[in-house]
Amino acid sequence: MVTCDSIFENQVVVEKEKLSFRASVYAIMIVDGKILLIKNRSSGKYAFPGGGIEIGEPILDALVREVKEETGLNIKVESFFHFKEHFFYYDPLDQAFHSFMVFYLCHPQSFVLIENEKIDDIESESPEWFDLYSLSREIVQSPLREIYDLIKERIIDRET
Repeated sequence: MVTCDSIFENQVVVEKEKLSFRASVYAIMIVDGKILLIKNRSSGKYAFPGGGIEIGEPILDALVREVKEETGLNIKVESFFHFKEHFFYYDPLDQAFHSFMVFYLCHPQSFVLIENEKIDDIESESPEWFDLYSLSREIVQSPLREIYDLIKERIIDRET
């Protein structure tokens, strides 16, 4: 049995045979004291733009594609930031995942965000630039709070 974090911030215990492997990649974009986040439709919490890597797709190509689908932005990938292993339960479809999540620091090539009806993702909506220095970690989806804490430690605290 494996304990997974659910999208609704509960813990769900599943048989390990129920797990699917999922590799995913996410962009951390910080510009002029603002950080880009997208809202998760199911939970109402925020996450970093990104998502699943398709079979045969190079990781950075997946990152560029996912960010474009969820935000409308073209990006320049700058550097690796963090790797996170995570056991995740997606309540709406009763699916469980053993996830490998990779995070990169990126820079947008423009700042015009896509309208909700044009977002090509079932869970993503409302991309928004948040003030990095007043952002509450509680609005961030629970498994990503660790990444928020790392951003605070590595970027925010060094600047102040």
